[in-house]
Amino acid sequence: MKALILIECQNEWLSPKGKLQRLIEDKEMFELSVKNIAKALEYARIKKIPIAHVGLRFQKGYPELVNGKSGLNKAIPTFGTFPIDEFGSQFHEGFQPLEGEFVVMGRTGASGFSGSNLDIWLRNNKIEDVYLVGYATHVCVESTLRDAHDRGYNPILLEDATSAFNRIQQNYVIEEIVHHFGQHLKTEAFINE
Repeated sequence: MKALILIECQNEWLSPKGKLQRLIEDKEMFELSVKNIAKALEYARIKKIPIAHVGLRFQKGYPELVNGKSGLNKAIPTFGTFPIDEFGSQFHEGFQPLEGEFVVMGRTGASGFSGSNLDIWLRNNKIEDVYLVGYATHVCVESTLRDAHDRGYNPILLEDATSAFNRIQQNYVIEEIVHHFGQHLKTEAFINE
């Protein structure tokens, strides 16, 4: 059985007011990814493919990140991204979960599995193939891809329904990383399976 996993389709990424918009260097690649996520989501809903929405939400003061000294644990509180119950952490218009779609809770790290209930949902629903879309390809999507592989799933990256900040980052993941941990294909191939 398969599922579509949306990673961080939240306002921090997708709204013009999102704090991460200024980091996107390749706007064309990013806009294409938004359109393709919408296509994949529509297809999954029509075909009744299970859907999981993986977001980030941190409590005031970011206690989950324990005064991070490096990486995302430092960057997230520094830039004030994904505060719980505020605009940036809300799922973006058109990407909000519908009734019956799974909203992952408890995530604290780069991987969609980190601290969350994603793994138990996948196992309880006998899902083996996980199709990944979202942001950013070279950070949270890649981390989720690797983690899914190591947990025994078959991760498939929809390469044109994800985006990094620039083409170099995107291509590196697709050309040098994915084949070690799963597969990649275009959105059109997913919706025409």
